[in-house]
This record gives sequence, structure tokens and C-alpha cells, in this order.
Amino acid sequence: MKTVKDFELEKIETFSQLLQQMKDSAGFNAKFLAEAFEILKEMLRDGKCLKFLSFPACIIATGTRGIIRDFVKKKWFDVVITTCGTLDHDLARSFKPYYHGTFFADDFELAEKGVHRLGNIFVPKESYGIIIEKKMKEFLPEIWREKKELATYELCWELGKRINNENSILYWAYKNKIPIIVPGITDGAVGYQIWEFSQDHDFKINVLKDEQLLSDLIWNAERSGALILGGGISKHHVIWWNQFKKGLDYAVYITTATEWDGSLSGARPREAVSWGKIKKKARFTFVICDVTIALPILYKGLLEVI
Repeated sequence: MKTVKDFELEKIETFSQLLQQMKDSAGFNAKFLAEAFEILKEMLRDGKCLKFLSFPACIIATGTRGIIRDFVKKKWFDVVITTCGTLDHDLARSFKPYYHGTFFADDFELAEKGVHRLGNIFVPKESYGIIIEKKMKEFLPEIWREKKELATYELCWELGKRINNENSILYWAYKNKIPIIVPGITDGAVGYQIWEFSQDHDFKINVLKDEQLLSDLIWNAERSGALILGGGISKHHVIWWNQFKKGLDYAVYITTATEWDGSLSGARPREAVSWGKIKKKARFTFVICDVTIALPILYKGLLEVI
């Protein structure tokens, strides 16, 4: 048994040192954050590891978007799996601002003023649906003239190319040719615009081409690892595909979801072990925390050691 040590914060100069001290001094959930740091450090340094990043769209409405963008810009991950809302928010915020709000706003009053509320983020209609519709009506005819059928990762590259904004996740995915796969592509404003465009154009999104890419990557990977933020379809798509190589070798889950309702979002890594989606001997941990709190701390620490 290891002795619990008190924090000595005056000795800490870096975030990586803070995370190391959490390992020795923190109790409760902070210990898992320190463990996540160690696993991610090993995973990102592993040159033979296929690295996945998955997350829900909501965090892209916050400043956490900048961390996800930097992950893609720095090529820390090989594959990104997310939801259509990520495309919505990344495209919208490349041209219009979102605003700080409050969880306790009068939602009926906001509706009257034409403001959507996403948690404590305020999103005016002109900063979301209106700008997305305008840009997609501009982009889609250009894309269609070049290609009549695309995988979602190819669509993301085409959007990033046209967004042409260094603050954009999609832009850096295009620049670095990192595939962003969106299994639920029609579940959002961008997806709706694609459907509407397809009504009078021979234009198709081929999600089976996404699956072929994942199959090729998985079957050729010596090892694989994942940073899984939140849950939903993005999380499941990562662990589903990794069962075909007998499971992930590294896995870090960060979420506030509970497992007691049987949800995939709240399921612990040990449950994935029972399905063969994470290896029995894998390095894995589960951090119960708001991603917008945990990720900046982890990212700052990793910047110092990667």
C-alpha cells in the first residue's frame, strides 16, 4: 500500500507535474485524471498505435473546440469519429460568433428573441441555421460539380477546404488528410442541407466507404488506442470497430454519464472488455468529469511531454 501524500503545490511549475502529483496525492476521481494522463502519454508516443478520437458535438460550441482543433492540427490522432453537430458548430463558428449565456435563462424569452440555448452557451439563429444554410448552399454545388458521391470523411475535407479558416477543425482535417467520420451524417443542419440538395441533384453520401476505410485501418493496425469524450454513436463506432482486432490496447473515457441505466454513454471500459472491444490487458481508465474541465488540464500536461 502506498502512503497518501499531501499536495505541495508550491513545488509545481508545470501541468505535467501537477498531474503527476495528483497520482500521488489526490483522492477520488482526480486519481483517474492522473491515470488518464499517463495512458495518453504512452499512447501518443506509441508509433505503432492507430489513435482514435471521438467526441459529441456539444463541446464544439465551447472553447474546447480549440483543443480538438489542435489535436487535429498536431496530428496527434489518426482518425476522428463524431456527430453531424460537430460539422454544424465548426462551420458556423468559422463565420459567426457564439456567446456566453446561463443555464438559468428564460428559454421562452430566448425563443422570442431568436436565440438558441446550448447549456450556458447562447447561439443566435443567424450564427447557426442561417449561416450554415448560406454556406452549404454555396459549397454543395461546387462539391457536386467535382464529385457526385463522397464518404463522410471526404465531405469533411471538402468543407474544410472551402471554410479555409485556421480556427476550424475541418480545415486542419483537410490540410492534414485526417479522416473525420460521421456515422450519423443526416442528424444535423449540415446533414439536412445535404438531404435538401439531393432532392434535385444526383448527390450521395456513401457511409459504406467510411466503413471500408475503418476496416482497412483496423485490420492493418498493430495496436490501437482511443480518447473517448462523452458517449453516443461516436463512442460506440470506435469500440465497435476495434473488436475486430480483439480490442483497444489503450482507452481513456471521460464522461459524466452513469452506467446504471444501461446506456452506452455511461458504460465503463470494463463493460467493453466483456464484448472484446477493449483487451483484457489494455491500459484503460474512466474519468467522471465534464470534458470541458478535464480536457484543458490533460492537453496542457501533454503539450509539455509530447
